[in-house]
Parts: sequence; structure tokens; C-alpha cells
Amino acid sequence: MLTRLTFWGAIYVTLVCLVPEFMILEFSVPFTFGGTSLLIMVVVTMDFMAQLQAHMMTHQYEGLLKKANLRGYGKSS
Repeated sequence: MLTRLTFWGAIYVTLVCLVPEFMILEFSVPFTFGGTSLLIMVVVTMDFMAQLQAHMMTHQYEGLLKKANLRGYGKSS
């Protein structure tokens, strides 16, 4: 299973890197970014979104703990 995933993942990465090159050669499309730069931008964006979701979940989790009074919020001494 892992071999199949790795194979198709490698094909996808190769296509993402080569599509701008083919478009430049065949259609004379002026790309300012090459395939590798495009791939780096996609990975950075995906990582940023994952970190943002983790941050949002952390704040949501803290709100749930306050509502459930699991951290001792609102205890009178």
C-alpha cells in the first residue's frame, strides 16, 4: 500500500514541477515561478493552514474547558 502511495505521490510532484516548463515551451506563457518554487509555495501554504487550524482548535478547547469547569475556573475559595 505504501509503495503505491509513494509512486502516485512521486508522479504528482513530478507533474507539478513540469507543468510550468511545458506551458513555457508549448504555449509561450510567461511564468515567473518554476515548478519547484510553485511546489514550495503550496507546501508552505498547507503548513500555514495546518498551524492555523491547530491554533484555532487550541482556543476552542480552552473555551470548552471553561464551560465544563474542568480547570477549576470559577471556584470560590
